[in-house]
Amino acid sequence: MRRFEFAGGTAVVTGAASGIGAALAHGLADRGADLVLLDRDAERLDTVVAAIGAAHPDRRVHTYRVDLADAAATARVAAEIGKRHPRVRLLVNNAGVGLGGRFDQVTFDEFSWVIEINFRAVAQLTHALLPALKAEPGAHLVNVSSLFGLIAPAGQVAYAASKFAVRGLTEALRHELVDDGIGVTSVHPGGIRTRITENARVGSGVSIEEYTAGRAQFEKLLTIAPERAAEVILRAVERRRGRVLIGWSAKVPDLLARIMPASYHRVLVVGLNRGVARPAPAPPPVADPT
Repeated sequence: MRRFEFAGGTAVVTGAASGIGAALAHGLADRGADLVLLDRDAERLDTVVAAIGAAHPDRRVHTYRVDLADAAATARVAAEIGKRHPRVRLLVNNAGVGLGGRFDQVTFDEFSWVIEINFRAVAQLTHALLPALKAEPGAHLVNVSSLFGLIAPAGQVAYAASKFAVRGLTEALRHELVDDGIGVTSVHPGGIRTRITENARVGSGVSIEEYTAGRAQFEKLLTIAPERAAEVILRAVERRRGRVLIGWSAKVPDLLARIMPASYHRVLVVGLNRGVARPAPAPPPVADPT
């Protein structure tokens, strides 16, 4: 499969108002792509669009304010994008939300909210825009999973379940779409400095003390700038890489999970106690809010 060409194509990015999504939008504009940007935060999205417009006045940028937790609203936006942009060269499903808490500390509604945004919306948008991707020669699909699509620590049951589902969907699509000439990349970021901890929810059964301790530990891992993560992702797209791990905080746990698939948790807990990491019910340190 030939290298991906950004210039002159249309790229759709979800969660584009901040974090990795905003950095991807800027990086794509720098590379000559026209943009379709989705987010629920209209004010922040307008700020991103204004900055891109100032730097690249010739780029065409369309925006859609949508809450991806709303399946009907997601369907309407996807239909409008498909009608207005019948050829899409790149789709990046980046938006995501976090929920801290063990399975018995969260309500099923809270659990379902994460699944709806982190997985159902990814599958729904991909399914709706697949004809537009197939219509564009050399198209590419990127689904942002997570470190927690590689490992599943205690206190992150909803987030891990959603991100493992994204990983499975993406791997299957990679095999299905190869004959259509569509590249597919699964992205697993480690500790990226995004706003997800500000926007994440905490399970109804999680105490303030437990949440505060877990969040403090997670924030120590947020060492990678979103701009750096976006560059890694875009270089991977250009080279048609199938899977991307960003940062030592993704690569080391992935290695542990491969070596000790049933017992890596014990090693992570030991590392945590030494200040390396801590699987607690705090918001996850990866992805971007919708």
